[in-house]
Amino acid sequence: MTRKQRRLTLIGVAGCVLAIALGLVLYAMNDTIVFFNSPADIQAKNVQPGTRIRLGGLVKEGSVQRGSDQQITFEVMDAQAAIQVSYKGLLPDLFREGQGVVTEGVLVSPSVFRADSVLAKHDENYMPREVADTLKKQGHWMGEANASPKTQ
Repeated sequence: MTRKQRRLTLIGVAGCVLAIALGLVLYAMNDTIVFFNSPADIQAKNVQPGTRIRLGGLVKEGSVQRGSDQQITFEVMDAQAAIQVSYKGLLPDLFREGQGVVTEGVLVSPSVFRADSVLAKHDENYMPREVADTLKKQGHWMGEANASPKTQ
C-alpha cells in the first residue's frame, strides 16, 4: 500500500466514524428537538410531572389573573386542551389574552405548568410559526387569508 492509499483510507475511515457519530447524536436528540409542545401534545405524550419543556399556544380569554408580588396565572390553550400556567415576574409588554405565547418551565401536573420565562408576540401580525402551523392544521387559523406568519 502506498502512502497516498494509506492517507485516503485513513480519511475515509475518519469520515465514516464522524458520520456514524453524527447519526447517533441526531437519533438521540430526535424527541428533544421541538420548539414547543401544545397542551394537546403534552396530554397525548403523557409527559411526566417534573419535566422541563416549552409550552406554546394561545392565551385563553378571561384567564389572566394577577396576584400579589408579580404572581400571574393564565391558561394556554389550543383546540383540544388547556393548561394553567403559573409565572412569577414581569410579563412582556405585548403579552395579552387571545395572542400567541411560548413559555418555558416545568410541568407540575398534567394540567399545571410553572413557567420560568414567557415569550409573547412581536407585533400585531406576529405569531410563532409553530403556533400558526398547529392552528392551521386544526382549522382554527384566524390570520388574514393571504398573510403568512412572520418570524423574528
